[in-house]
Amino acid sequence: MTDWSLPRVWIIGSSLIARLQAHLGAFGLDQNLGLDCQITWAGRGGRRATMATAPYNYSYIFKYIIIGDMGVGKSCLLHQFTEKKFMADCPHTIGVEFGTRIIEVSGQKIKLQIWDTAGQERFRAVTRSYYRGAAGALMVYDITRRSTYNHLSSWLTDARNLTNPNTVIILIGNKADLEAQRDVTYEEAKQFAEENGLLFLEASAKTGENVEDAFLEAAKKIYQNIQDGSLDLNAAESGVQHKPSAPQGGRLTSEPQPQREGCGC
Repeated sequence: MTDWSLPRVWIIGSSLIARLQAHLGAFGLDQNLGLDCQITWAGRGGRRATMATAPYNYSYIFKYIIIGDMGVGKSCLLHQFTEKKFMADCPHTIGVEFGTRIIEVSGQKIKLQIWDTAGQERFRAVTRSYYRGAAGALMVYDITRRSTYNHLSSWLTDARNLTNPNTVIILIGNKADLEAQRDVTYEEAKQFAEENGLLFLEASAKTGENVEDAFLEAAKKIYQNIQDGSLDLNAAESGVQHKPSAPQGGRLTSEPQPQREGCGC
């Protein structure tokens, strides 16, 4: 029987290692195993696959979440940031999607692990479990749909209640390329951000305008919090992991698995 109390994950990309890392990260576990650590799992036909990972080519991991109403362009922002492409027919997210990218802040390589959450109300109970341990949150609304702006207070309440007090939240007004259809002014959104202590900018997932800046500005603020000591890296809920910087690699091997009598499940 399926346990619906546990998060279910839909992953972008076909990499087996990325999928495994994503599942581990969903439960607050170390997504990047050390050089001397390997994972082995059994497959059909009595074969066994083993994954071993090498040291890291980045110094930190920051966990991000993207939240906001359905249809505001959360997945399109993620795809534009990770793939440098616009998804013209971007499907609605079912549950959670995942993407990663390594950036540089103040000379430090930082791996962003980004959880794109579904905006539909029926998935809120599932997606709330991914707020835990987020270092950064991108809260998105559509500048052409006032209803998505009016719901920001609800999204912000969830973010404040379910993340740690030092989580950096940036408000993003998406679809800035549709100026003629604007229904939310820049000034009122900026005021909302200032009143709630949020970073703020408008962006366009279609043209790429300010998409890079949205993710980078949040990372800069998180890194600043690390440097000034306001973010405790030893706290599990910090959303930040510090890693030794070294070249990264990995291997996946397959070897025969001795057959055992009885059940082969």
